Amino acid sequence: MKKLLKSAPAQAALAWLAAVYIDLTLRTQRWHVVGGENLQASLETPVIAALWHESLATGSGMWLIARKLGLRRGVVVLSSQHRDGKLIGNILRHLGMGLVSGSSSRGGAEAVEALTLALRSGKHVAITPDGPRGPRRVAAPGVARLAAMTGAPVLPFGVWTSRAITLNSWDRLRFPLPFGRAVLAVGTPIHVTGPWEEALPNIQAALVEMQDKAAHG
Repeated sequence: MKKLLKSAPAQAALAWLAAVYIDLTLRTQRWHVVGGENLQASLETPVIAALWHESLATGSGMWLIARKLGLRRGVVVLSSQHRDGKLIGNILRHLGMGLVSGSSSRGGAEAVEALTLALRSGKHVAITPDGPRGPRRVAAPGVARLAAMTGAPVLPFGVWTSRAITLNSWDRLRFPLPFGRAVLAVGTPIHVTGPWEEALPNIQAALVEMQDKAAHG
């Protein structure tokens, strides 16, 4: 059975089913938005949208709301080349997002180039700075480096659903359940105009703040 579940057809079917479930589940939530003005102001220019890996299953809720506010730009997501990362990436692809594969350890240079091209072509980029393997809520340098290289601001956000299953994983990933209350918290865009090393702690602190605001909103 395990071998069957690891096969390409099974992984493809699982990704499609998960995407359908997540999309339908997020549409049943009673949404409350904190910092909606920050999201509205970010629709017109490309941004690097960042959230913690623990909210990956609910993060597409922000784009659901953004489309209702008039979002017309495409969204590109960075996913790991690991098998689990590919599965998550395919789920997000079924949710309407473009996909760039890579991480700090595998395919890093190619991923940065692809994300840079995406931003310069007018698309938004979505990143989980503590993925794909953690540590939890510790931002890796890539998000600040990409912002410094491209001039695109980092838009920190967090998502929380009142009804969810918390997995026993390194990131404590929360998988949403239907018919709950959901909170989207969007922070002020962070422009990296100096050394990226100086901006990274601010990005990490903003991500923690947004996730906490979502959880207590």
